[in-house]
Amino acid sequence: MNKMSLLQIAVSLEQEIIAHRRHLHQYPELGFQEFITSEYIAEYLEQLGLQVQRGIAGTGVVALLKTERPGPCIAVRADMDALPLQEQTGLPYASRHEGTMHACGHDGHMAMALGAARMLVGLKHELVGTVKFIFQPAEEMLGGAQRMIDAGVLEGPRVDGMIALHMWPDLPTGCFGVKAGTIMASMDHVDITIHGQAGHGAAPHQGVDAIIAAAQVLSALQVLISRESDPADAVVLSMGSIHGGSLPNIIADQVEIRGTVRAVNAATRQRMRTRVTELAQAVATGINAQAVVRYEFGYPPTVNDAKWVHYAEVAIRELYGEQAIHTLTHSQMTSEDMAYYLEHVPGVFLLIGAGGTDKGKFPLHHPELAVDEKALHYGVAYLAQFVRNYLSNTQDLSSEER
Repeated sequence: MNKMSLLQIAVSLEQEIIAHRRHLHQYPELGFQEFITSEYIAEYLEQLGLQVQRGIAGTGVVALLKTERPGPCIAVRADMDALPLQEQTGLPYASRHEGTMHACGHDGHMAMALGAARMLVGLKHELVGTVKFIFQPAEEMLGGAQRMIDAGVLEGPRVDGMIALHMWPDLPTGCFGVKAGTIMASMDHVDITIHGQAGHGAAPHQGVDAIIAAAQVLSALQVLISRESDPADAVVLSMGSIHGGSLPNIIADQVEIRGTVRAVNAATRQRMRTRVTELAQAVATGINAQAVVRYEFGYPPTVNDAKWVHYAEVAIRELYGEQAIHTLTHSQMTSEDMAYYLEHVPGVFLLIGAGGTDKGKFPLHHPELAVDEKALHYGVAYLAQFVRNYLSNTQDLSSEER
């Protein structure tokens, strides 16, 4: 089997890969509740003859493809959870679970990993070492990757590096978004409770209006972006939820504000935690209210290893040519818990175009998202090519030492 035939094999498996994706799409499950999903994955991997472990971190699945010769271990990671959205695509294979939808491409991630597993089983005689397939729960906000790491998925055997893909409707199908260093931002959580004093709406001077205080705090926080942050240093502060008050003629005594802060620079991340807290408290105090700030660090930035980015580019170039490599000029301000794995092992996380010949009509996390399924065989071939190169006897990634 010559190397360029991997794409042909992936194309020949396209309908099977699409069938995986559509089945998984119909039965979406939220984080740490992926029971149907994980059972489907585990059963298929066992049919391929892989050594499968279920129930990791609750619903996680790990499968080992062991070759007959010693060598390194490379991990292929896919996330399994869906979002709490009501699907509005009208597709015949739309979600059958009310209020839950695969609107972030995780169904495609799983399908591509399953397709790559099937291809690599057929290449087993050419490889050395071990391929570890990691299907993790709860990527969406819940940090399932860290739970998997705590459960020991990077050991037994020790993972030497990891690869993963994310479907990306903003890129055309057949294109891979590539970036060395930070490809995605951190994601931190901010909860601010404004405490005032209730009163009659006709006598506002007798109370402390928590709604007015909240409005002032929200306005002031944007100064941290527009006037305190270097325009060249990417940072986002978005307050997406505000709740307070009960009746139109009562001065509200409490308002809850919730939001997120994203950054690509570690120092900026630390500074934002300090300044959000200081400014919210100072502004509230200035109008006789009180601000209680709960600021929690969430996902760290997702940082690609430069050497592994090179390996990825080699695999893409071998399959599709230079034109398929889209070098990203800046970090995406979205976040990914793939970041936790990459704090422990080198690896590369790429964006795979899934927006058709141009780009997707709807973005990720939209109830009408319908990714281009033609992207799946591109991803399967890439994953197989990367692993084959890395675990090949010939070690022909480049003249550079691995």
